[in-house]
Amino acid sequence: MRDGVSLKSAAAEYGVDPRTVVKLGGSALRKTEGGRYAAKPGDNLFRPLVVPGHGGKIEVGVRGSRAASELSKRAIAQRGFLKTGDDTNLRKLRKTKILDAEGREVPFLTDEEELARQGDLGALSFESIYARRG
Repeated sequence: MRDGVSLKSAAAEYGVDPRTVVKLGGSALRKTEGGRYAAKPGDNLFRPLVVPGHGGKIEVGVRGSRAASELSKRAIAQRGFLKTGDDTNLRKLRKTKILDAEGREVPFLTDEEELARQGDLGALSFESIYARRG
């Protein structure tokens, strides 16, 4: 919805009733003067995400859109490395620290050999960093 998509369209895209979105994500939404819902610029919602770790993917829980965006930047840098072999963006992000919902640092896999190994095995699919539920 931060990209301007309506609540109804966003809910339909994920097969969720709009009332459920409001109930579960209400703190990330605001009501406009016209009575429609719009996404706030940021939120503090819990998100289970999947990130590459040594030996394969690991699931971590983070709080907030900022942490999720930072993890997305990491995934984009890892994907870029796998696609081009260029580690520039990996190096830029090596010192960034992201904390999970319990205050522990989320590991950032920058070991190029391990990334390449997992990429070759097909273990790193970057369709989504969001964990599957259900």
